[in-house]
Amino acid sequence: MFDFFKKKPIVTEPKLDNVNNPMLDQPASTDRTEAQTNLKETEKVAETPTKTGLFARLKAQLTKSREAFTSGLSRLFLGKKQIDDELLEELETLLLQADVGFEATTQIIDALTDQVSRQVLKDPQALFDALAEQLEAILSPVEQALVIHADAKPHVVLMVGINGAGKTTTIGKLAKYLQNQQHKVMLAAGDTFRAAAVEQLQTWGERNQIPVMAQKTGADSAAVIYDAIHSAKAKKMDVLLADTAGRLHTQNNLMDELKKVKRVIQKCDADAPHDVLLVLDASIGQNALNQAKEFHQAVGVTGLVITKLDGTAKGGVIFNLAQTMGIPVKFIGVGETLADLQVFNAKAFVDAFLDRPTAGQ
Repeated sequence: MFDFFKKKPIVTEPKLDNVNNPMLDQPASTDRTEAQTNLKETEKVAETPTKTGLFARLKAQLTKSREAFTSGLSRLFLGKKQIDDELLEELETLLLQADVGFEATTQIIDALTDQVSRQVLKDPQALFDALAEQLEAILSPVEQALVIHADAKPHVVLMVGINGAGKTTTIGKLAKYLQNQQHKVMLAAGDTFRAAAVEQLQTWGERNQIPVMAQKTGADSAAVIYDAIHSAKAKKMDVLLADTAGRLHTQNNLMDELKKVKRVIQKCDADAPHDVLLVLDASIGQNALNQAKEFHQAVGVTGLVITKLDGTAKGGVIFNLAQTMGIPVKFIGVGETLADLQVFNAKAFVDAFLDRPTAGQ
């Protein structure tokens, strides 16, 4: 019944001496060169930043989204001494232009209008502070950290998303983050359609002493992950991060394949995958919502990783996702380095988005 599981997997065990690793000294293939280049970029900042440092990086990396929104707010409030209907209407337009979304924007404007009518808000500064409170209220419910269950050996995390969202790079960063949390981590190279994805994970494994389960390009993704779970169980790993091939949410046949991967995982452990993390590219704006809906319907997404927030003016989409889907946001990606994969913090995000000083700043 499961003949396709019998193909012999390749387990890349990490070398004890990475500096003198002959695999890294040989002339690189195109795929390995790409993998090593991506890894080199993410390793620029490998130290653990302080909380203050994290906020400073977040604030700096959200510049495009912040400037697109706060510059409009500055023009809106310029010379205003009182709040009127025109001001609220223009604020509504700014929120929609920032990709905050219709539902979230409606909730915010309705709440602010109510406070104005009750004379709780009497000037633009009070309105700005109330806006920050409303934005934080939308994000706070989805601020939920990734919790690794100690009784699950391994805790299986299935990583999904479309091509180009930064999924494989995110897996490498997440593996290092979990390793720094003292977890024993294994990677499963389930993206068997893109050779560079396998090479990239193997390079991460070599550099960070993390074993990688892989098969040749074109192998069955479910088979790779199936074998990886059994290997992780035998090695008493804490976490298995399973990569999958990128696919558009509109490709029904590939979404069906993803459902098959989940079913196969459950043959190994009825409770697995313990987490399904959807990696979303913030720069696609409102289309991220469509992706989240389709992936959630297909495999039951338990958490979001929102990447590329540093390179887009559409960072407001996170509010739309929170308001509409309510799926926990586990991490955000705001750059290429290890430090730029940050555990999501609602208040810090809103403060950075609005250019407000946070506690201790």
